[in-house]
Amino acid sequence: MPKQVMDRSASDNEYLHRDFHGALSSALIYLEERFGPDAVRDYLARFARRFYAPLRHELQQRGLPAMAEHLRRVYEREGAEISIDLSNDEMIVRIEACPAVTHMRQHEYEVSPLWYETVRTVHQAVCEGSPFTFELVNYDLETGASTGRFSHHRSASGEEEEELR
Repeated sequence: MPKQVMDRSASDNEYLHRDFHGALSSALIYLEERFGPDAVRDYLARFARRFYAPLRHELQQRGLPAMAEHLRRVYEREGAEISIDLSNDEMIVRIEACPAVTHMRQHEYEVSPLWYETVRTVHQAVCEGSPFTFELVNYDLETGASTGRFSHHRSASGEEEEELR
């Protein structure tokens, strides 16, 4: 039988990495049990600052539309429902159910009690150094459904804070 060669690249395959979420959840549980919740937040913030460095740059340069494009792309790949209300100085993001939480529950992975930090801490870290902040308005621990708010920094007087360089 003649040798057959198939030439493929990763981009030829459907985007799936859902089991990664189960591994991340296990890592967060480990960190929390051994080092406490602050270690989980520190790990996620450090990761986000490095991994999302290009997004952080885009957020600084283009503002909230860059974040909206990123979130739509991510949640579309994950097959999740996302709603984004974007104005000049604020963006409200609603997720009907977190696709990672859905997958973990369906496959009986343990979901870290601090899984919500993968939204809150990560988005806060991405916003660092930009004129924006992130607030996790609500989060459902069972489904991962959430509402988040990105907005301009405000000083105590209500005026925008100047970016520190």
